[in-house]
Amino acid sequence: MLPNLFVVIPVVLLAVTLFLSFVTVQQGTIAVVTVFGKYRRLMTPGLNFKIPFIETIYKRVSVQNRSVELEFQATTIDQANVFFKAMLLYAVVNPDEATIKNVAFKFVDDRNLMQALIRTIEGSIRGFVATKKQAEVLSLRNEIVGDVKEQIDQTLEGWGYHLIDLQLNDITFDDAIMKSMAQVVASNNLKAAAENEGQALLITKTKAAEAEGNAIKISAEAEKLAAQLRGQGVALFRQEVAKGMTEAAREMQQANLDTSVILFSMWTEAIKQFSENGQGNVIFLDGSADNMQKTMQQMMAMNNLMEHKK
Repeated sequence: MLPNLFVVIPVVLLAVTLFLSFVTVQQGTIAVVTVFGKYRRLMTPGLNFKIPFIETIYKRVSVQNRSVELEFQATTIDQANVFFKAMLLYAVVNPDEATIKNVAFKFVDDRNLMQALIRTIEGSIRGFVATKKQAEVLSLRNEIVGDVKEQIDQTLEGWGYHLIDLQLNDITFDDAIMKSMAQVVASNNLKAAAENEGQALLITKTKAAEAEGNAIKISAEAEKLAAQLRGQGVALFRQEVAKGMTEAAREMQQANLDTSVILFSMWTEAIKQFSENGQGNVIFLDGSADNMQKTMQQMMAMNNLMEHKK
């Protein structure tokens, strides 16, 4: 029995020693090795050898990007409460030995790191918002992020980290402020709608006035042309009547007849026309012999005047 134990125990110890001598480090991770509590070296991803019972893996540091969500409150210079929801993206600056040692030994654990990181980010944003008015905060999202990065990068670099991105996903205010902002937006929309409606009505009225003016202008031009045509028609009619009377008078003279017969005939035809087309209107004529003689004298005088003009 004893000889067997002397053989088995060394074999077991050798197997355990060999098992503890090899360590696997995951991709994206660097292992920090210490000897009796003091930093010794780094282990890169893959299969690594370490001295059993002497070298100890103190911490595995991830060099991958990490993210954390933040929710906090800030106060503007005009005492308005602003609520932020943000996403923070950060990572180890580089896998160099000095940087990894800084990351591994700067904080006790990741919880303390996150507490310091979050409080630093919140403090930077609060300091920036405290110098701005409530109405300016929503339009300064990029400026807030830029100011935080400028202030925090140096601090994080001292810890071995780098701030990759800071996204302000949500910026809200107290309910009273949100309601007032909604009322302001609604009133501005109503104002814009009223202005647009007024402009549309003005354009409609202007176009209608222009159309009416054009219609009046066209109607006036048409009336003017019609009047000209009517005047030309009357002038032509009178001209033709004069020509007819002249021709009739010439024929009467050639026949040795009195030209007053023409005037008398025109007078009787006029009276006949009045009576046929009067449509009920009353026409008073003096049918006495004296009046007839007077009318004939006037017509003859008009005829003599026309003859004299020729």
